[in-house]
Amino acid sequence: MEEFWNKRYADNETVYGFEPNAYFKLFIDTHQPGRILLPAEGEGRNALYAAKKGWQVDAFDFSEVAKEKALDLAGKQNLQINYELKDIKKYKASVLYDAVALIYVHLPEGLRKTFHAEVVQSIIPGGYLVFESFAKEQSNFDSGGPKDPALLYDISELRNDFERLRILNFEQKEVVLEEGPYHKGKASVIRLVAPKV
Repeated sequence: MEEFWNKRYADNETVYGFEPNAYFKLFIDTHQPGRILLPAEGEGRNALYAAKKGWQVDAFDFSEVAKEKALDLAGKQNLQINYELKDIKKYKASVLYDAVALIYVHLPEGLRKTFHAEVVQSIIPGGYLVFESFAKEQSNFDSGGPKDPALLYDISELRNDFERLRILNFEQKEVVLEEGPYHKGKASVIRLVAPKV
């Protein structure tokens, strides 16, 4: 899997664009900066935007190429991000965060539940989870995302994963994505913002 993603990141100037995810950007623009974690961050578009807005950013991905591209962009923009090479399977909640953003982090069921539990554990009381993913209905569109239906999400299973959080916004909707060549066109997404009580 690392080889697949390293090749995709190496073969494209950008895979998901240089601009931050719109839902993530809205959260960053309307909340006071703190410390944020961005797992599976890829080329750094969200990490760099958060850093630009004053957040202390920790990010990780298992793609070495993605990490190098993110750090190169950070250097060119004179921004500081802490970016590690790490597999989600090995993630443990060892640091507390004011926010964690899961932007298109698609995982098989067992790993998803384990990882989401660790993520909730890593959020401080009053801190936020910001989440956007493809819904099961994304299989009707060709705008990106996993082809394996088991890696697409529905609201009920996510509600169980995040039952310790207080839901502020939780919706499935159709949007038009303009996020580089691999997220482009009409899509079915799930969006969630939830603070930890």
